[in-house]
Amino acid sequence: MPKSKLVTANEKIAEKVVGAFEKIEESVVSGYVKIEDAFVDRCLTKDGETVEEAKKRLKGL
Repeated sequence: MPKSKLVTANEKIAEKVVGAFEKIEESVVSGYVKIEDAFVDRCLTKDGETVEEAKKRLKGL
């Protein structure tokens, strides 16, 4: 049974909305990670320790 024009239009709208949400989510998460890395680097690293090493050390606590 062929789809009606309304169903087809709704599917296209849904695809665009989901795509836009995914882009927004990706940018928000990457922005948070940058802020988190900067905070860990400035406040929580010990002498000569990288950000990744500090995160692993903190997760172990």
